Amino acid sequence: MPIIKSAIKRVKQATQRRERNIGLKKNIKSAVKDFLAKPSAETLAKAQSEIDTAVKKKLLKKTTAARRKASLAKVAKDAGVKLTAAKKAPAKKPAAKKTEVKSADKKPAAKKTPTKTAAKKPAAKKAPAKKPAAKKTDK
Repeated sequence: MPIIKSAIKRVKQATQRRERNIGLKKNIKSAVKDFLAKPSAETLAKAQSEIDTAVKKKLLKKTTAARRKASLAKVAKDAGVKLTAAKKAPAKKPAAKKTEVKSADKKPAAKKTPTKTAAKKPAAKKAPAKKPAAKKTDK
């Protein structure tokens, strides 16, 4: 076991991360097995969602996830699963705002006095220094 305090902390963090990663991997495996056992649009969506979650948690690389999702989609196509587009919930209309105004209770906002800022002078651009002429050498 480590003796240094930071090393002890790293061991604790590593075990916590390992447990979390194992749990996520189990979720992926179970979702994929469920889909392969009974291919349907719902189980496909669940499996793809678990894979996306693993990418978000940096457990899988993007390319690995894309490959796995593509293979699931191929299996779904072969099984004749009809993919339904995600239905968006109808947009809720904003509730009508109440027109009651409590102007009598509130004091009018105090006007801010404009503060004068010192006008900055534009920086004068200097022309680049000219290089001296090269010395001629006789040989």
